[in-house]
Amino acid sequence: MKLKEINQKYTVKLASQSPRRQQFLRDLGVDFQLVKIDIEENYPSHLQKEEITDFLCQLKAEHADFTNENDVIITCDTIVWHDGKALGKPKNADEAFEIISSMSGKTHSVVSSVCMKSKEKIVVFHESTEVSFSQLTDEDIRYYIETYRPFDKAGAYGIQEWIGLIGIEKINGSYTNVVGMPMEKLYKHLINWDK
Repeated sequence: MKLKEINQKYTVKLASQSPRRQQFLRDLGVDFQLVKIDIEENYPSHLQKEEITDFLCQLKAEHADFTNENDVIITCDTIVWHDGKALGKPKNADEAFEIISSMSGKTHSVVSSVCMKSKEKIVVFHESTEVSFSQLTDEDIRYYIETYRPFDKAGAYGIQEWIGLIGIEKINGSYTNVVGMPMEKLYKHLINWDK
């Protein structure tokens, strides 16, 4: 199925306030509506890596309202996995500094899960990308936080921003996943939704 047919046949609803995910869908050529799902993003403490993001994106999808038979809800969750723990969004500048400093000169994983749900079908998939930071100075980290205020980003940074230009030595895996949604996989699942 082509994207044009997707747009004609389904009402795609994106349950995300992330400007990056919204722009990705626009760039892909998907007509979509934004929906808001307000839930506490809590998960069982024994979960690790993609188990966490799989759980959270499904939890969001379970709380979505289906107004018609042709609705396809897309939810997504992203974490940074570093030193055996999940790093979410920082609450303030001090926490952002602590998070970025802990990743300086090291490699971490960015893990995203996507849930696509209709009345008849549910699909969950995830992607993990390794990101290696160079050794960052305290001055660089503080400049980034003060200028870009990355408080809405898992791991306290956006690869597409200044810190990505000056601080990321290499990535192994999907770039779009690090920005916030693994679009390569999403596209394949969208065009094969009927199969």
